[in-house]
Amino acid sequence: MSVSPFRIDVSDAVLDDLRARLARTRFTDRSGHHPWQGGVDPDYLRDLVSYWHDGFDWRAREAELNAYPQHLALVGGRKLHFLHVRAARPAGTPTPLLLSHGWPSSFVEMLPLVDRLTDPARPGGAFDVVVPSLPGFGFSEVPDEPVTRALLARTLHELMTDVLGYERYGAFGGDVGGVVTGWLGALYPEQVAGIHLIHPPFPASFDARPLSAAEQTYLDAEAAYDETDGGYSAIMGTRPDTLAAALADSPAGLAAWLVDKYRDWSDNRGDLANSIDRDTLLTIITLYWATGTIGSSFRQYADFAHNTPRPMIDVPAAFTVSTEPSQANFPREITERACTDIRHWSEPGRGGHFMPLEEPDLLAAEMRQFFSSLRRS
Repeated sequence: MSVSPFRIDVSDAVLDDLRARLARTRFTDRSGHHPWQGGVDPDYLRDLVSYWHDGFDWRAREAELNAYPQHLALVGGRKLHFLHVRAARPAGTPTPLLLSHGWPSSFVEMLPLVDRLTDPARPGGAFDVVVPSLPGFGFSEVPDEPVTRALLARTLHELMTDVLGYERYGAFGGDVGGVVTGWLGALYPEQVAGIHLIHPPFPASFDARPLSAAEQTYLDAEAAYDETDGGYSAIMGTRPDTLAAALADSPAGLAAWLVDKYRDWSDNRGDLANSIDRDTLLTIITLYWATGTIGSSFRQYADFAHNTPRPMIDVPAAFTVSTEPSQANFPREITERACTDIRHWSEPGRGGHFMPLEEPDLLAAEMRQFFSSLRRS
């Protein structure tokens, strides 16, 4: 399969249009008495839009992104964008690692891990690293067929094996990328050496044995939390085109929709800047804007009903559990229903939904320990 080099090159016309729209932003008033009570605080959004217009240097960030080797390949009849960074000065044959992002994220989330995993001076040696943009995100085209977890797994497996020629690889992911990573382990145990997740998987069914008290308590708490947090997924799953029409036309609206989740789900202690810096946040938002892919990023929600139950995961598995609200007091026994070979389980007490951005040293160290151990097994 042909692979072509790729460089990000957002046109001046797109950037000029973006700045013009930012300059004409109409802001709303706060709906409650307290900041962030009703979602993204208007004062925060006003400051962010002002910086996006006057201070954010996209060309500098674009150059930083283009320092990583990027490619396009035709996979499943659609273009797939990915980074392929080979291990620096490998002593032997490096283990390839596939790193998969989720929503509302992009390949940018994984960049802090790349240097930490390709450096041979760090414990565990160096790895080849592959970071795709999931289909429908960024520079990867969306498939015609329903975007299911199995389809995404099949696409990424084809990238690693048929396109890049790896016979065996490890996989890491968070959010949707984590679910897809679980599917990779379930569907391709001969080629997937192991999986590492920050969001432990659920079983396809809880029918095998009665729920423990800890499991029932967690599931009840998760359902209660979803009552306050689940509106975003409900509208993206049922009215994706209506929402996309608004967000594709308003950069401030797009920023608000994404920032809402970056603040709620990251481990920031009430201030998003504590976990993710403003330039990184705007780099991700600008990529959504420039590629016009906010609508196609909703497809995995809109097509959710097409998913089938995932088989049991039998490959070695490691978990560094994030601290986001939806995972508070997550009981390991839930994941033991889904995975038969858990080799590592840690609850570090820091790092949220976007842990590769928030705690890259912590996460990379645990990934190195786990995946290097598989080389000897």
